[in-house]
Amino acid sequence: MKGIFIMTENNSSKRTTRPLRRTRITEPDLSDLAINHKTDTMVYALGGLGEVGKNMYCVEHDDEIIIVDCGVLFPEDALLGVDYVIPDYSYLVKNQNKIAAMVITHGHEDHIGGIPFFLKTIRLKQIYAPRFAKALIEKKLEEHRLTRVCKITEINSESSIKTKYFSIGFFNVVHSIPDALGVLINTPNGRIVETGDFKFDMTPVGTNADFQKMAYIGQVGVSLLMSDSTNSSVPGSSISEKTVARAIMEQMRKTPGRMIVSTFASNVLRLNQILEAAVACNRKVAVFGRSMENVCEIGKKMGVIQIPDSSFISGNELNTLPSNRICIVCTGSQGEPMAALSRIANGTHRFIKIIPGDTVLFSSNPIPGNGTSVGSVINQLTRVGANVITNSPLTSFHTTGHAPQEEQKLMLNLIKPVWFMPNHGEYKMLKQHSATAQETGIPEDHCLICSNGDVVVLRDGKCFIANERVQTDDIYVDGNDISGLSTSVIKDRKILAENGLVAVIVTIDSRYNKILCRPSIVSRGFVYIKDSQTLLKEAELLVYDSLKKKMQQRTTFGELKNCIRSCLEPFLFQKTNRNPIVIPVILNQKAAIAEIQAKIKANAARGPRTTKKTQES
Repeated sequence: MKGIFIMTENNSSKRTTRPLRRTRITEPDLSDLAINHKTDTMVYALGGLGEVGKNMYCVEHDDEIIIVDCGVLFPEDALLGVDYVIPDYSYLVKNQNKIAAMVITHGHEDHIGGIPFFLKTIRLKQIYAPRFAKALIEKKLEEHRLTRVCKITEINSESSIKTKYFSIGFFNVVHSIPDALGVLINTPNGRIVETGDFKFDMTPVGTNADFQKMAYIGQVGVSLLMSDSTNSSVPGSSISEKTVARAIMEQMRKTPGRMIVSTFASNVLRLNQILEAAVACNRKVAVFGRSMENVCEIGKKMGVIQIPDSSFISGNELNTLPSNRICIVCTGSQGEPMAALSRIANGTHRFIKIIPGDTVLFSSNPIPGNGTSVGSVINQLTRVGANVITNSPLTSFHTTGHAPQEEQKLMLNLIKPVWFMPNHGEYKMLKQHSATAQETGIPEDHCLICSNGDVVVLRDGKCFIANERVQTDDIYVDGNDISGLSTSVIKDRKILAENGLVAVIVTIDSRYNKILCRPSIVSRGFVYIKDSQTLLKEAELLVYDSLKKKMQQRTTFGELKNCIRSCLEPFLFQKTNRNPIVIPVILNQKAAIAEIQAKIKANAARGPRTTKKTQES
């Protein structure tokens, strides 16, 4: 099998990989779960287990690490102000000299979105990525000004990578983006297959899955299979992309007015089907949404989208054509507030206003958790006169890119793993995928349900979960700041959102240790000020009395701030049952500040000891 390295006893390679025999497996001695870092092969995830996104899987042997994917997780609504969630790279930073290769399975954000942040933290010579993913990564690195930091090497199903301990091969899988690959990693302790995201489609748009290569790998023997669990709770099989293409074409043909289609920007094969249907129905196409425009541009360069340039129009040209000659393709299928479709629904889009009679087609399903925001956009579109069409079992305007249960069973039966580690999914998905694997004949104790940071040890073709863990955590990214927001910052944002803040302004004269006037309290997002004057006056008097007592002795600005917080926070909670953030602001009289500065300047000339003594006083 060209492009796939299968090591056996008769292999002339100098590597010492042990063969997998098709005999009864004896259980490893689990009395000692410690890792032998010289001879054992370690498999662990920094992201992708217990969550859908942030995929990053590592295989380590001695002084080499292979990384598979480097994704981001898009934050939940509770993570206020957070743009991305990325894995904690601390372990890889400490061991960056061990990193032999980073391999990318396909070009979705949950598999490549973390690469710019990774490269700002860790030195990496090159990344191996399939053709379409390579183009997306290069575009991403260009935006982050990291073009020269790392070389991107193109791979396909015939490629191979050899390192000191590992030999890596690839096989084609079907997904909702071109050039998706599964990965075979030969290690000194057995063979590992990581499927990437996949489905089985008997009439795909684009390259079909490598059924023969998968079957051959399974026949020779696989120690550990790591497989996509996203749709593990969905029974049956998925419908074909060609069925979706026919449904979109039929809807495009019978729509009398403007057609507005929203789908995932990353689903370039679907985007191409929509564009082809528009051209076949004699419609001009306008594309809106930054991510959609980028993918469309890259798709045209890669030859995945072969629509002539003359079929595209700009926003300024929309009013120059009849309604039945226009197709608008845009982002916002998940109800994102700033996406093109949300702005169209709210009437804030620069070029598009809904005209009664417009048809809006959602070629997507809401991701779990997005149902409310999608419903809100649909309601608003309907309110302003649009005819909204969503996907359903009767319409087939969308199909998943992830394997449901029957297709997961097919993968398990093709690969025939001895041990199984479900990945890419929340815990319930991993659990269900494990149950599906048991239906295909894998023993329950050979199904390893892990969390991020758990280490699966591969030793002589056998697996167990070690008693050691790799450091892993979520890093919250605000903008392009890779230092990550601390948990305390997120906590403060939640408190501000739920309880608001109270600022206490106190004016003092530090020369005489005296409060010059009663404190002033300003509230934002805590209570309605007009209705809470009595509460605020009581709070001001409480702070005033506490500070007077505190300032009868020598004190510092820090102690005064703590005094304000310690007296005010319990009082506000007792009165309102809420805990706002209390921010003390202490203003010193101008003359006092000038006197302090003069003393510091005068003592600075006498030497560091005197200056220090004055500052302390």
